[in-house]
Amino acid sequence: MNCISTKKLNISYGNVDIVKDLNLDILKGKITTIIGANGCGKSTILKTIARVLKPKSGEIYINNININKQSSKELAKVMAVLPQSPQAPSGLTVEELISYGRFPHKKGFGKLNKEDYDIVTWALEVTGIKEFRDRQIEALSGGQRQRAWIAMALAQQTDILVLDEPTTYLDLAHQLEVLKLLESLNKNQGTTIVMVIHELNNASRFADYMVGVKKGQIVCQGSPYEVMTKENLKEIFNIDAEIVEDPRNKKPVCITYDMIG
Repeated sequence: MNCISTKKLNISYGNVDIVKDLNLDILKGKITTIIGANGCGKSTILKTIARVLKPKSGEIYINNININKQSSKELAKVMAVLPQSPQAPSGLTVEELISYGRFPHKKGFGKLNKEDYDIVTWALEVTGIKEFRDRQIEALSGGQRQRAWIAMALAQQTDILVLDEPTTYLDLAHQLEVLKLLESLNKNQGTTIVMVIHELNNASRFADYMVGVKKGQIVCQGSPYEVMTKENLKEIFNIDAEIVEDPRNKKPVCITYDMIG
């Protein structure tokens, strides 16, 4: 069953077409990773699904409802979006940041009640940052900060979590920390996760389903084994890659590559 679908989606910046006639289906309850070269339209697709950008034409459905027929608050109750490198106001504490995730469920500027604070505490616990609840965001490490933003998204209590390059600027250990958290949320909470990831082996390792994008169009999609092939990586990135099976997780992994031409 699909929870996000695009139909003949076209997206432009001015007179430049970025995404053309895109038909994308995101499976409910799965982790989907989107891969592609810089400038191929990956982030543009996510921003349009999140209604940050307005498409030139085409339609987007969330749980079979056209997003144009939903208010921003209604959409925020079913889908949480974490953009690239989000910024928090100076002096904001972790708990204050996470509490922002409750705003879609409040009327006007309604105050948080006990249920809201219970959900904030739950989000702190699930993401493993309860001990930092009173710490300012800027005092956290990169991995801890990203966990705080994910906790804010979780506080929205949505079934869908969309992330644009959630591991950017993180070292290897913090990348793994964040991705394992998302994997846990998917397995234990049933959260549908869609994310753009640059690092191919992480994209493969943590995905149930992968989508390869080139020049705003899908060139391949399917399981990691169907997408992470020598032929597909040549088409998407113009590289000659060597692909083997990771003995630990049984997923395809790129062990080396070189440019073609």
